[in-house]
Amino acid sequence: MIGLNKKYLEKYGVNADDVAALVPFSGQVVTHYNIRKLQNIPPLQATIDQYAPLTFIRKDAPPIVIISADRELELYGRYEEQAYFWRMLKLVGHKDVTLYEMQGYNHGDMPYPAYHILKETIKRICEK
Repeated sequence: MIGLNKKYLEKYGVNADDVAALVPFSGQVVTHYNIRKLQNIPPLQATIDQYAPLTFIRKDAPPIVIISADRELELYGRYEEQAYFWRMLKLVGHKDVTLYEMQGYNHGDMPYPAYHILKETIKRICEK
């Protein structure tokens, strides 16, 4: 959210466009389950409102590398959420967005192989 909805960083005098890259690990792009729980919305009912990164997709956002667990092992269809997020970013014209699926890894284990992608992303961004 902080790299997409500019209001979060703006209050600290930071422009969200100055963030080098967004690299969510198994990110939730519909309204977060904690918010849905507070509103008594079931975990499998997707909600997209002011608490959902999908609400704030924009083509001029920093580079985005989306990393998900295996779609069959991920929580609540999270891979499909992220694939939709990727597709919508592409459709609005975002030029630097990538989606990875960590085959064979579940929600809790997926960070281990994802660290390599994060490291390579940092390297690529720093070389620019």
